[in-house]
Amino acid sequence: MKPIDIETESFRIIDREAGLHDFTPAQWPIVRRMIHTSADFDYLRTVCFHPQAVAAGLDALRAGKPILTDTNMARTGIRKQDARHFGVAVICHMDDPGVHAAALSSGTTRAEAAVDAALAEMTDGIYVIGNAPTALLRLIEQVRCGRARPALIVGLPVGFVNAAESKAALAELDHPFITNAGRKGGSNVAAAVVNALLLLAQEKEKESVL
Repeated sequence: MKPIDIETESFRIIDREAGLHDFTPAQWPIVRRMIHTSADFDYLRTVCFHPQAVAAGLDALRAGKPILTDTNMARTGIRKQDARHFGVAVICHMDDPGVHAAALSSGTTRAEAAVDAALAEMTDGIYVIGNAPTALLRLIEQVRCGRARPALIVGLPVGFVNAAESKAALAELDHPFITNAGRKGGSNVAAAVVNALLLLAQEKEKESVL
């Protein structure tokens, strides 16, 4: 089978096994790609969308706003050709020398320092966190105090320390987000959310031409 045939058959299996669900037609392609990436149907029960999340993400992509990730793994997992179609840069500051120095001098994590470094680029962009709860907590803090206004926060950190808590805090934020409850997540799942948004944006673009 060709890769596209395998993906199509995988989605067919997911649709069949998922059965009835409460996601909207705009949300379901995102959740389905999360399941496809992880083979984990728990996301049917745990994914949470802000009411404006999908629209905000699509608007940001169509406007060519940047995507900022908390890890290089998430950055690598995002489909660059699809991002380039909209003139979207995919950026990760984790390996920036200035971020490392700022983390050392302030006694914070590099993930937190990377959020601070991205503040100038965050206006109307999409911030994607799939690994570090400290990055998500820092971003939430910056949004609450008005220093950061990303168009959309994809918050899916994974782990046992503050992962669930940081996502619960995000779910209470009056700001567009896509997240899930619990410990599960990861850079690959966060990248899958962005890839689904990129594909949705292209579909909307084609519909507007017809």
